[in-house]
Amino acid sequence: MTEVESSERLVHVPLGDRAYDILIGRGLIARAGGEISTRIKGRKAAIITDEHVGPLYLDALMDSLQTDGIEAVSLSLPAGEKTKSFEHLMRVCDVLLEARIERNDAVIALGGGVIGDLTGFAAGIVRRGVRFVQIPTSLLAQVDSSVGGKTGINTRQGKNLVGVFYQPDLVLADTAVLSSLSKREFRAGYAEVVKYGLIDKPDFFEWLERNWEGVFAGGEARAEAIATSCRAKAEVVAADERELGRRALLNLGHTFGHALEAATGYDSKRLVHGEGVAIGMVLAHQFSARLNLASPDDAERVAAHLKAVGLPMAMGDIEGELPPTDILMEAIAQDKKVKGGKLTFILTHGIGQSFVADDVAASEVFSFLQEKHPG
Repeated sequence: MTEVESSERLVHVPLGDRAYDILIGRGLIARAGGEISTRIKGRKAAIITDEHVGPLYLDALMDSLQTDGIEAVSLSLPAGEKTKSFEHLMRVCDVLLEARIERNDAVIALGGGVIGDLTGFAAGIVRRGVRFVQIPTSLLAQVDSSVGGKTGINTRQGKNLVGVFYQPDLVLADTAVLSSLSKREFRAGYAEVVKYGLIDKPDFFEWLERNWEGVFAGGEARAEAIATSCRAKAEVVAADERELGRRALLNLGHTFGHALEAATGYDSKRLVHGEGVAIGMVLAHQFSARLNLASPDDAERVAAHLKAVGLPMAMGDIEGELPPTDILMEAIAQDKKVKGGKLTFILTHGIGQSFVADDVAASEVFSFLQEKHPG
């Protein structure tokens, strides 16, 4: 039986005049109109969602907005990573302009990370910026992509290479919607929860090792894991909003993970983002051990936990063929953290001891990947 969360959590992201709140709890979609109307002056809204989420929650959100006197239009896009494209960005912009959304009106992202990233990008560029609300409906989006202001789309050169930093005005993380996720989707989001423990919170990682079953079941453990993750990200974003230093730590596992996503053609049947991050975090710990920066025991511990919850933790766990190592290296070379052509990785000295490693030798990465994926 699933437990019921007994309390609501609030996480504040302190960014001066761009500060905002993250509300975490059950039933927030039904209260969205009231929460939005107290923070945003405009009386119009545009909701961007996808074909999976819209049928589940769009009507409830529209009703809530109407109750509080907010006139809303909506657009439903195809679900999946391929929606983060120039084509769909233009569709969103067209809808916002045709609806005459003004700067004080709300653009609402109702969906997972794909919808949040795409909608936030459009909100940031239409009229040079309109008000933006995130209502994330996946665990991954609630703990990661909806918080911090990173928006963007994918291109043929790589993932998230075109976008802007644009902070939301409000995040409503309704934990009740997570019950509609498949086990695979929930596991993928859980990878991002684990990431916060591995970056600099070893006690949180230990807590997850003991309590992950409660997180998956729901109730207080789930709400606490989400709130802890949001607080962790809020701390990092407040210290380094535009990823000039410490914020890069949030990309633990992502350099390898993004390369693997590109290698699978962003085919969600083969690999979704959180699964790529899970494999990437294991690779980052294994690569750190190879460089004598960390103990191999830590890499084994990370892999064991991810395996226990049902996540992939090796390149061999990806269905189908992967391209040769030189193609993977091309994707890594396109990573946003590359500076002056030099490779930058998030590596670790152990559980909860991650750091930014500049000028990582490409030859070391190549030989490491060759070992993990001969070809």
